[in-house]
Amino acid sequence: MPLSSGSGGGPVAASEPGRREASGATLRDLAAAAGVSVATASRAFSRPEKVDTSTRERILRLAAELKYVPNRAAQALITGRTMSLGLVVPDLNNPFYGGLIKGAQDLARSLGRSVLIADTDEDPDVELSIVEHLAQRTDAVVLCSSRMPDADLERANRLCPVVLVNREHAGVPAVTFDSDSGVREAAVHLRALGHRRVGYVGGPVLSFSDAARSASLGQVFPEHGLEVVLLGNHEPTFEGGRRAADRVLLADVTAVMVYNDVMAMGLVGRLLGYGLEIPRELSVIGWDDIEFSEMFTPALTTIRVPRAEAGRAAVEYLESALTGHPIAPPRLETRLVFRQTTARAHRRRAE
Repeated sequence: MPLSSGSGGGPVAASEPGRREASGATLRDLAAAAGVSVATASRAFSRPEKVDTSTRERILRLAAELKYVPNRAAQALITGRTMSLGLVVPDLNNPFYGGLIKGAQDLARSLGRSVLIADTDEDPDVELSIVEHLAQRTDAVVLCSSRMPDADLERANRLCPVVLVNREHAGVPAVTFDSDSGVREAAVHLRALGHRRVGYVGGPVLSFSDAARSASLGQVFPEHGLEVVLLGNHEPTFEGGRRAADRVLLADVTAVMVYNDVMAMGLVGRLLGYGLEIPRELSVIGWDDIEFSEMFTPALTTIRVPRAEAGRAAVEYLESALTGHPIAPPRLETRLVFRQTTARAHRRRAE
């Protein structure tokens, strides 16, 4: 299979040690500068686990200085590795995934890897087929907020190295978020403001994070003297939040926590349209702390999820697994960010 075209249009196969890359530097130039053999310089890219850490770091630093670019296609033929990772998300329109993708890409780039991104359009039925496709073109896959059935997830894990983000399943490594830490801070905050009855606007029925959050609320809030009122499951979109507005009003609550910031903004927008004063008549807490939550009016009180850190952690885990020294993926804490949509409890004005 041709990897690229030469000046005459014919196929060019493997990159030879002395062949000059498009940048002008050759592998032989890099090896000479680093004081190592050509084979060692090559292994720093194709089999980094086989090269001493200090030597590998010196080679990579000099590669950047010399603008040496390895021939990835040739390496794939030689090593069986593509130097690419797959990353699957439910919805690229959801700003939550932007920070996560950026974190993953930043670390992958520094490791000399590219990232292929796929969007399932919130459809768990297509997740497995996407992983099957990516498994043929990448070395490993990050599955973000996966909703595929357990059996499909186990099959995906057999196709190639996989790491989950924001989903847990026995036997599959996962970068997870500690919902309890953010929920506990929200409980203390709302109790201090005099709230006693708090609603929860849930996300998709099959969402692992929604189930974890509901369980956390059900356990932590009562410990702080707060009654939790579940207000159903909704689409994780701006419109989904708007549609939850009537149910929130009928619940007779003074505060509400919402599955994500996008929904919270939709909810607040609809309630403001109804003439409600936010936060005087209803306090609202979102979840994720996306970039727009601070720009929104009123600025959204929310639970910060370390999205970029999660993306980096997922790539770091896959890199460790691919080099034969797997590390334990972390569990990351969530934190309350106080802004302008929470205030002291106040009964809504009479109809």
